[in-house]
Amino acid sequence: MAQRTLTHSVPIDLKQGLGESKSQLVIVWQQFRKHQLAMIGGAILIVLYLLTATADFIAPYGETTAFRRAPDRYLNAPPATIYFRAPDGKLTRPFVYPVTGVRNPRTFRLEYTEDRTTPYPIYFFVRGAPYKVFFGLFTSDIHLLGVERPATMFLWGTDPNGRDLFGRIWFGARVSLTVGIFAALLALFLGLLMGGIAGYYGGAVDNVIMRMVEVLFAIPGLFLLITLRTIFPVTLSPNVTYILVISILSLVGWGGLARVIRSIVLSLREMDYTQAARALGAADARIIVRHLLPGTLRYALVSLTLDIPGFILLESALSFLGLGIQEPRASWGLMLSQAQEGGLETFAARPWLLLPGLFIFLTVLAYNFLGDGLADATDPRLRH
Repeated sequence: MAQRTLTHSVPIDLKQGLGESKSQLVIVWQQFRKHQLAMIGGAILIVLYLLTATADFIAPYGETTAFRRAPDRYLNAPPATIYFRAPDGKLTRPFVYPVTGVRNPRTFRLEYTEDRTTPYPIYFFVRGAPYKVFFGLFTSDIHLLGVERPATMFLWGTDPNGRDLFGRIWFGARVSLTVGIFAALLALFLGLLMGGIAGYYGGAVDNVIMRMVEVLFAIPGLFLLITLRTIFPVTLSPNVTYILVISILSLVGWGGLARVIRSIVLSLREMDYTQAARALGAADARIIVRHLLPGTLRYALVSLTLDIPGFILLESALSFLGLGIQEPRASWGLMLSQAQEGGLETFAARPWLLLPGLFIFLTVLAYNFLGDGLADATDPRLRH
């Protein structure tokens, strides 16, 4: 009788390899980190939003504080010069000299000169104008920097109304930077909703929604934006205007996303898991939300990131034309319109008034870098 030969069994470790498996989020993050421009863009945006969130703290003066009357008359004053060495050449605490403006009898412009009689040191964590923090729950009057009167500290100069440009840029960023995010989120919601419905139902529903999109595309975006904005009075409160601008931007911008989502859903609705859900009696809304729209998230995420700079530019254009945020509140587009009033003279005599345009450019560039990085990181074909 033949005997069976038994070999030593090797136990199978079911946990082997699990530690090497990575979640989709980890893979995307690893791919994203390889995109240096995207990392730079993300870092720039983090810094911008942190400074915007702490605008009341870092700004020496309030958003609407104006120096228009003598002796504190500082209209289009140049950026302050900060000194780190005493007149004898020794290192000392940073200080500034008081600045006085005298109107030139020939050009009728204010020309500013330093009074070097007494230096005024710059202090940190000083008390100033009160402001609210944490959505108005608390009140504080601590500011990062400050000097004693009669000295002033306009780090980036003043605007034609005698307001500190450094502080107003960060106060204006609260509008310009957040309008783009909220408008893009609302447009994303509308695009997913309308595109998902059009792709799932097809037929007459699809035709109606796609004709709406074509009408939106047939009208130039900025012209449609201006037309919708002029329906409402310019004298609305700043908060109402803020919400109105967000709503108008999203209504103008959802069409492109809806068209792409529709094409993706058209292919996903024929997949086996969608047919199985329909056979099990799942409601249409559940199929769209739970089974179809998740398949569009990669494109939706990239589209969201790339749409934000477009909405920032549109909001800046509205404010530049006087149809967005109104005085005395701040917005980058509104501040640029004040620089434009000086014509070519602004470039030569008051270049600091163009700083809002620089921040618009920097923000749009950073968002485009970030969007390109997310597009590459979420593309399976580019992974290696």
